[in-house]
This record gives sequence, C-alpha cells and structure tokens, in this order.
Amino acid sequence: MSEQQTSDSLADLKAMVAGTPAVQTNGEAAPVYQVKRDAQGRSYATGRRKNAVARVWVKPGKGTITVNDKPVGRYFARPVLRMLITQPFLVVDRYQQFDVIVTVVGGGLSGQAGAVRHGISRALTNYEPGLRPILKKAGFLTRDPRVVERKKYGKAKARRSFQFSKR
Repeated sequence: MSEQQTSDSLADLKAMVAGTPAVQTNGEAAPVYQVKRDAQGRSYATGRRKNAVARVWVKPGKGTITVNDKPVGRYFARPVLRMLITQPFLVVDRYQQFDVIVTVVGGGLSGQAGAVRHGISRALTNYEPGLRPILKKAGFLTRDPRVVERKKYGKAKARRSFQFSKR
C-alpha cells in the first residue's frame, strides 16, 4: 500500500511533484511528446469543463492573460477564479513568462475558469513537453467529466418527483 500525501498549499504541491519521473507499469517505453507550435511561436489547446469550452493560445511574453478580448481581472472578477487560472504557471515555475489568449464559451464563470485552466495546462505541454509529468501529477491535464444530469420525463427535475397528493 502506498502512503497518500496531502498538500495544504501550492508550495507543498510543487515540492511533492518536483523530480518525479514518469512511472511505467507495463514495461513499455514512455511516449515521446513533440513540441507543437505555429508560425507565430504559439501553442494551442482546448480545455473543457461542464459545458464550457476554452480555446487557449500560449506564447512567450510578459504574463498578460486575455479572455474574450478582455483582461482577466475584468472577465473573472472573483479572485478565486483568477487563482484557478494561474495555478498551472505557479506549479511549473513559469509565472508571468507566457502571454495567454483565450476564447471561452458556454457554461458559467466557474466552469469557464476550469476550462481555461485545463486549456492552459494542455497548451503548456504542447509548448514545452517536459512540463507534462509535473502538470499530470498536479491533476491539471485530467478533464473533469462531471456534467449536469439531464431532466427525465415524468419528473420535475432530473430526479425530483412531482408533489404527491393523496386527494
């Protein structure tokens, strides 16, 4: 049995993740990930969470993040959502080294912030494949599969029944 570790802050998470090689369970060679950049030196990725889809472009720069042609502070007003977006950069020590351009549609603000974080993580691995083990260990490359359950016929909502009346 392996001992499960918990982290209280990003610094603890970074310390846990640092220096962990990719683990191979079945003896096969690890896949080699290629650098994927366009003619302008940008890397592209798509992030998803709930019903939100974020198209993310990452390029070297001063650390400006633009979401739907607005600065990130104006689009995501809550500090928690801004912190969620910057987590991938903090974990890999690349804070304010990349400019990010995002187009996000669908869902609410929380789902959109999760989609942007997923997209940034994937775009960083396309730009610099050596960051993949760190981001994977932190859980930023895994898409959160939870979505809203659909409404069923004969029900008021997804599971709620109509009010019962004896008479």
